[in-house]
Amino acid sequence: MSARRVRRIALNTAGIAVFVVSAFPVFWMISTAFKPNQEIFSSTPHPVPFHPTLHHFDYVLNGGIAGVSFWHYFVNSLILAVGTVVVSGLLALLAATAVARFRFRFRTTFLILLLVVQMVPAEALVIPMFIDLKHLGLLNSLVGLTAVYVGFALPFGVWMLRGFVAAIPKELEEAAAIDGAGPIRIFFRILLPLVAPGLVATSIFSFITAWNELIFAYTFLKDQDKATLPIMLQFFFGRSGNDWGPIMAASTLLTLPVIAFFLLVQRRMVSGLVGGAVKG
Repeated sequence: MSARRVRRIALNTAGIAVFVVSAFPVFWMISTAFKPNQEIFSSTPHPVPFHPTLHHFDYVLNGGIAGVSFWHYFVNSLILAVGTVVVSGLLALLAATAVARFRFRFRTTFLILLLVVQMVPAEALVIPMFIDLKHLGLLNSLVGLTAVYVGFALPFGVWMLRGFVAAIPKELEEAAAIDGAGPIRIFFRILLPLVAPGLVATSIFSFITAWNELIFAYTFLKDQDKATLPIMLQFFFGRSGNDWGPIMAASTLLTLPVIAFFLLVQRRMVSGLVGGAVKG
């Protein structure tokens, strides 16, 4: 057997091992969501439910957790995620265009500070942000929490989109200007289509950041009718025991929108990359 074939087999084996380790928790979550309680708490656990049931999904969707419907939590999370994606994407694109196309004082310092902010643990910012939101009157508000998530998503978005904007030849914009296009038309007709793949990638990061976040939402939101899906999961954990069936069913439902959003924008990201390659 040649050394090249051995290396290929080793790489494929390592790839399969990484996939199994990564996918097993998701498989176990979905499998447990369909198991009755007798199988969940059995001393001999089985990977596949013998008597699959939708009881846990029915309890989560129609049970009314802490007096609030599951769909109310879902709408709150959706408002936060969509708001974060739209606002952070717009601000990141404008900031990335500025640092990639223009030269101004403290430009490098600004970029370094964006990296420094990323290195600060989120837990260290809970109390300062709590005080800031309280002074601004945005505590216990979805608008205030959206502003927090936008702040976390912006540094990554600016750095990623800066690379996309810098890779676009200036000659394209100069040719459009010679043909009579103004700055706004150049931005929307030339720049925006070519940075679309980067914009989609940042939107995925922003969506996941806002959809799964718990610490800031749990700290800043007080009213039950403003709680999000990650907060809802906390109600299934009790002092006397955890209700694993509804926990896994709710976790499965919590994961579905993220997967759907990724599949939706992934196609646009691939088409944008191909289009950008042709246009570039």
